[in-house]
Parts: sequence; structure tokens; C-alpha cells
Amino acid sequence: MQTSTEINDSATDPGRRYSSGNNDVNLDTLMKVPVQLSIEVGRTKMSISELLETREGSVIELERLLDEPLDILVNGTLIAHGVVVLANDRFGIQITDIVSPQERARSI
Repeated sequence: MQTSTEINDSATDPGRRYSSGNNDVNLDTLMKVPVQLSIEVGRTKMSISELLETREGSVIELERLLDEPLDILVNGTLIAHGVVVLANDRFGIQITDIVSPQERARSI
């Protein structure tokens, strides 16, 4: 049994297909799958009574330090870290580090 891996460039093949063994996947279809990207500023733990005591103007201290990069998550899985930037009068995130596939696998 022979297994081959082949990726066709979209410039020469408009249907961009990825073939691995007996599986054939259309990458164009895969690239259209929506994902949820979220940025996590920080976390903390508190009791319900502490939470109920919060009022407008209360400050909740997070476990993340001020100069630590933020977590970038895709569908709840950490994929990178970044810092907040201003992009055309909107918040943006500049990626500073991409999590290795091994690290991502450990977080699942």
C-alpha cells in the first residue's frame, strides 16, 4: 500500500485539492468554514458572594500582568499571543508569537 501526499497550487488548479492516501479534500471548501476568533485579556477566580458585591466602578484584578501578551484563541483553542494595537480607530491585535502544534495538542 502506497500513500502519497499532494497539494495542488490554486494558480494552476482552481479547485485546490489536497490528497493524502485515499482521502481527497477540496481546500476551497475547507477555507470557507467559519471559526470564532477571540482575544482573552485575563482570568480570575472569585466566589459568588464576591461577584455579587461588585458594583459599577468596581475593579476586578486579573491573573495576567499588565505587560503580558494577550491570548488569541480559535474556537476556544490557544493558537497565538499578541498585543493590542490601534487600527483605523478600532482595536486590533498584533501577533507576537504563534503557539507550536505540539503545545496546541497538549491544550486539547
